Amino acid sequence: MPAVAGAFYPATAKEIRSMISPWLHPCGDSPAPQALIVPHAGYVFSGEVAASAYSRIPRGHAYKRIFLIGPSHRVGFAGASVDTLYDYAATPMGNVRIDVSVGEDLICKSDGAFTCRADAHNREHCLEVQIPFLQMVFEEVPPVVPIVVGTQRLGVLQQIASVLEPYFNEENLFVISSDFSHYPSYKDAQTSDLYLADAIAKGGLNDFLKALSHIAEKDFPGEDTPACGASAIAILLAMMDTQGRDGFAVEHVMYRNSGDSPYGDRDHVVGYNAIAVTRQDNHLFHFTEEEKVQMVATARSAIYGKLGLDFDGDDAPVGILKEKGYGVFVTLYLDGSLRGCIGRFTSPSSLHATIREMALSAAFSDPRFPALSKKEAPRVEIEVSVLSPLKKINSIDEFKLGRDGIYMIKGFNHGTFLPQVAGETGWTTEEFLGHCARDKAGIGWNGWKDAELYTYQTEVVKESELQR
Repeated sequence: MPAVAGAFYPATAKEIRSMISPWLHPCGDSPAPQALIVPHAGYVFSGEVAASAYSRIPRGHAYKRIFLIGPSHRVGFAGASVDTLYDYAATPMGNVRIDVSVGEDLICKSDGAFTCRADAHNREHCLEVQIPFLQMVFEEVPPVVPIVVGTQRLGVLQQIASVLEPYFNEENLFVISSDFSHYPSYKDAQTSDLYLADAIAKGGLNDFLKALSHIAEKDFPGEDTPACGASAIAILLAMMDTQGRDGFAVEHVMYRNSGDSPYGDRDHVVGYNAIAVTRQDNHLFHFTEEEKVQMVATARSAIYGKLGLDFDGDDAPVGILKEKGYGVFVTLYLDGSLRGCIGRFTSPSSLHATIREMALSAAFSDPRFPALSKKEAPRVEIEVSVLSPLKKINSIDEFKLGRDGIYMIKGFNHGTFLPQVAGETGWTTEEFLGHCARDKAGIGWNGWKDAELYTYQTEVVKESELQR
């Protein structure tokens, strides 16, 4: 049942509609958001800001479910609580179904990071105040997954994010409930809140954490916290980092603080940001499913032919595989471990011929491994990476970990790491560069600092992800 109806927001459906309707401005054909960051104060203070974010949802757009994530204001605990106690969440506008099965799945898979605590939900306002906005935007609100976060420990937040991440896709909406600065002056709140919003818009989790530390160093008089929902925001940013920060566009939609309301003073205010996160297409190439299948088939056919094994697929070149000039790396994995990787940055041959050549080199000529055997060949997984042209960089600030591959040259020595190595190893930028310099180029850990550096991006086709 609602805990703050009649306090944080009106007590009747008619009053809610009358209050929220003037704030909602449908945004036409703009892309549906993947996530929203919205405030959770009383509507007279933050309702217009929250509505500006919800206005980014195209009318008639369908989500499978909505994850509501916010901070616990009443009880602290080690992890997150997901509501599996009730089938519905009620407001004066009616009931919204709770997706209990997803909540139970999160608890089952989280190794203790998710629990279900009644005391975390029964009087918590940060999620409840979001539901009437959803009821105004959707003709029928999708099932919700209410999650209250009781910890600020980074390791636990990252664990929570890893459990949620499989659900972080276009079929679901994530609503992150957070107010920003608490109780500085009006001017200091603007400085703190806009700085933090800019960090969220431009960076990932590490940038957000650095911004929090920077604000703490400023020590604005009266400020208790720069964001009460920092833990929930951190979970969102961790998921975005995992999937590739460059795959998302972040829009700062609106800012206000309680001093802008006729009901608030300007000496001790609370800040409210509305932020919308949408996915953006960063694909280098748009391969058809047939082209992807043929890329892997081409590599496997070449390897099988060399070993005298029968190949029953079709590796005839189609579409882009007939074109020339593409750089290619072919990577082989055996039981999840690297088994060979060879590539080239440009080629005068067709993409089809280059894939065949690199597949044979990865299987039989990678000096780190013995030649692939007949017994191993059927068990290897093939990954084909098609490369963008090399781009010379003058500063490491131009390199983006996870997006870019690195190619370094120093004298007669050279070496490269594909972009996906960053995700596979969890290395920092300096570790990524250091390992490449020492282990691939043979120029020592710090050799990259005075080497010629080039970046490139890849479009990766993984055999395990192909439609069968």
